[in-house]
Amino acid sequence: MHDVPHKPGVYIMRDRLNRVIYVGKARDLRKRVGSYFQPSREMRADLKTRALIDSIWDFEWHTVKSEPEALLFEGRLIKEYRPKYNISFRDDKRFLLVKVDDQEDWPRFRLTRLKKDDGARYFGPYAHSGALRQTMAYMRKKFGVLTFGRGAPTERERKSSTYQVPFKLGDIDSTQYRGRIVAACDFLAGQSAECLAQLEELMREAAAKLDFERAAELRNMLDDLRKTTKPMRRFTRHSLPTTVDPEADLKSLADALGLSAPPRVMECFDISNISNTHVVASMVCFRDGRPDKANYRRYRIKTVEGQDDFASMAEVVRRRYSRVLLLAREEVKSLTDAGPGIDISPEFNQESVEDGLATAAREIALRNAQIANSPSPPVRLPDLIIVDGGKGQLGSACRELQRLRLHDLPIIGLAKEFEEIYRPMRPLPLILPEDSGALRLLQRIRDEAHRIANGYHQLLMKRRISESILDDVPGVSALRKKVLLTRFGSITRMRRVSVEEIASVEGIGQKLAEQIAAHLAN
Repeated sequence: MHDVPHKPGVYIMRDRLNRVIYVGKARDLRKRVGSYFQPSREMRADLKTRALIDSIWDFEWHTVKSEPEALLFEGRLIKEYRPKYNISFRDDKRFLLVKVDDQEDWPRFRLTRLKKDDGARYFGPYAHSGALRQTMAYMRKKFGVLTFGRGAPTERERKSSTYQVPFKLGDIDSTQYRGRIVAACDFLAGQSAECLAQLEELMREAAAKLDFERAAELRNMLDDLRKTTKPMRRFTRHSLPTTVDPEADLKSLADALGLSAPPRVMECFDISNISNTHVVASMVCFRDGRPDKANYRRYRIKTVEGQDDFASMAEVVRRRYSRVLLLAREEVKSLTDAGPGIDISPEFNQESVEDGLATAAREIALRNAQIANSPSPPVRLPDLIIVDGGKGQLGSACRELQRLRLHDLPIIGLAKEFEEIYRPMRPLPLILPEDSGALRLLQRIRDEAHRIANGYHQLLMKRRISESILDDVPGVSALRKKVLLTRFGSITRMRRVSVEEIASVEGIGQKLAEQIAAHLAN
């Protein structure tokens, strides 16, 4: 904490998976950030703040020059990271931007709250909307540029005295007008020193003539222009050294579980059964203590009715490692076809074909593990399997591994409530210290599996809600709905195609296609 300065700025809180969970601003960074780690703060805090404090694993800070800059920067970071513990700035309200589209014949300066990738030029965001509107009014008179509206100037705008710098709009063409746009853009981008100096001189002259009302108006205008045309600056970023050490955590985990070597590849399973509609599962892979997102997998539970965590865990473990063994079969075949390799036939091997296949998979896994700098071998059994749950989930997974002749693979269950580690053939759970690197590593992979499973469940629920729109169209049966979604993939894509394309689907005529298109359009 001694490295955190007594300066205004923005601080970012992260969890053990390095995800941003909260963004805040402070007039004094050290006082604000330090308050989170005071024991009295957690005792007095509400449930949300306690959950935030318990989730903080690391933090970083950005120093700024003033509180308004901190406010702007905080909003920008919240929009970027979408932290789970932030409420403000997560709705549709955004700071104002100034947009000018150079592709128009007569570009106009307009206010917007959403920046799009449309080729236009954007300035901002601006925290002071009143100051920004005063600046727009000043730009109309100073540079003779159009604001708001669309298209070429109207007859009234051509004759208006507001736009006569140095000629009225009616006396110039669009090419000459673009020169005004360039000057106004430079002014808004921060090249405003000359204009501000002129206004300051006019303010002094008005004060010398005892015209204090005019001088006050010019002073207020100067304040507004300085707030709006202040050049954007880059923020200084600092972060504390992270306490996550994957190599040390892996060694600690191997020692805690009695493994012969640190588990280089770990796979963790989690079930999401928030409702009976879509029961899903996730499998995340950690390689060398870090997420290996290329080998993440998502599953829809197919053989289980209702909410049955044990049966769902059994299904997903069976599907995952049956697939691994199938790939092993193909690789063994390619090795034997290519020359001397692994022979798993009963004629030369006392094991059954399935036993030989499992042995081959293990041997291939060992070979792949020994290949230097091999990031993702095609067939690789994990060094450790983790299931999210207690004895029940672990027992279901172990039975499936035994059926697949993979009973000697290391596997554990991690129960979330008390972070208890269950192991096969051990009646009592293993409880590691809260500050143990091994426990932190297990928590990281378990939380990641939980995030992927819940995200997949939410995605399927959104799809179901979207697809239910077709149920309200007369004449669209369940079979026709399935055919339409198979053909176009989603409701969003169906909205983009023509009526003729919808009518070309088997079983959908022209009249029904028109009804579907009209319903989706509404």
